[in-house]
Amino acid sequence: MSVDVFHAETERSIVDFIQVLGKTMAMRGFMIHNDDKMEMVHHFGYHGVELTEGFDLRMVQVCSPKQSAQSLMENLERAVLLPKFIVVFSHNNKTQVRMLRIHHESVANLVDDAFFPELHEGVCDSLVAAIEEAL
Repeated sequence: MSVDVFHAETERSIVDFIQVLGKTMAMRGFMIHNDDKMEMVHHFGYHGVELTEGFDLRMVQVCSPKQSAQSLMENLERAVLLPKFIVVFSHNNKTQVRMLRIHHESVANLVDDAFFPELHEGVCDSLVAAIEEAL
């Protein structure tokens, strides 16, 4: 399966990076969908899980409502690959950024849809460009 993880790091703080990322994604028609629920420390804490000091992981869910709705009206099977998460965390005094990328040939094997693999890859490329600009 042709899958990889996009890796990047920045000197920006997590909060600053995510704020700038929101702006660079907006220029491409995307938005951060989970502003109030991306901090995993709150999620785990809510469920009674104790974390080590300094644990700081954000799972940023991104969405393009118009593009997603149009895509899903074409084929609801696409929904399984539409949620996009950008993972942001601290390591070695830097902000680390990760995003899972499923490439064209794997998307074609997962969803029976002649047009979706190219659309999906284009979305991933746009998100990588937004991330790189926000670094």
